[in-house]
Amino acid sequence: MNAATLTIRPLTESDVDAFRAMRLHAAVDTPFAIVPTREEEARWTREENIARVRETDQQAVFGAFDGETLIGITGWRREQRVKFAHKSLIWGVFVDPSYRRTGIARRLMESAIGRAKASGVQQVQLTVGARNPRAQTLYLSLGFVVYGREPRGMLIDGEYFDEELMVLMLD
Repeated sequence: MNAATLTIRPLTESDVDAFRAMRLHAAVDTPFAIVPTREEEARWTREENIARVRETDQQAVFGAFDGETLIGITGWRREQRVKFAHKSLIWGVFVDPSYRRTGIARRLMESAIGRAKASGVQQVQLTVGARNPRAQTLYLSLGFVVYGREPRGMLIDGEYFDEELMVLMLD
């Protein structure tokens, strides 16, 4: 990786095929970190994926690029219902395995958190697998705190995985 060619930016419609490929890869590489199975992810149509990556005042998907190659993603979405509009969610954090431990996930998270702050929300929430210490360490270092644990939050191939619920207060 050449630091000079690394960029983080919101994805656009022109990135949708790379986004889809990365989500399919993530579903196989890290099934305990990505909710949809590969089969479920593969069912999203091109139009649905365009809507997923389309930047609005309520959502954005950030991509990390090494030159023109998408190497990492994370999504941010603001709650739309009035009683929940003070909250937002970070979802789908994934970095290609060959680029892990290089600070890319941190930069993606910082972009999503920055977007949350700019939107005026008061908190950002996420869930993380209780057996994912690298991600937990990253989120804690960014100021997230654990506020709960969902036992058996995910079931993968007959094995249960607990999920930790985390929040970052912005106000």
